[in-house]
Amino acid sequence: MSTQQTTEADAIGQTDATADLESLVAELATRGFQATLRASVDGIPCLTVRNPRASVLAEVVYADAGSFWWSWREPIAGVDQVTTAAGILARVLRAVGE
Repeated sequence: MSTQQTTEADAIGQTDATADLESLVAELATRGFQATLRASVDGIPCLTVRNPRASVLAEVVYADAGSFWWSWREPIAGVDQVTTAAGILARVLRAVGE
């Protein structure tokens, strides 16, 4: 595969990841969580998800290879399971008493 083909494939993958993450942003918003889409240091799209009631509770989430991933590269749920992924994130980032 040429460098140009690799670059185009990477761009398509990042576009898919961005779309998947945008779906997760919308679902998290319905649950009262803040999620900001940004690019990591490496230029890879990611989300910073934060509990607005306890801002110290935050996590970075990636989308790749058909799954949402924690920052430590453990899968959360498939990108076709947005509701499940949002539920897991909400459970992990909930404050005491929520």
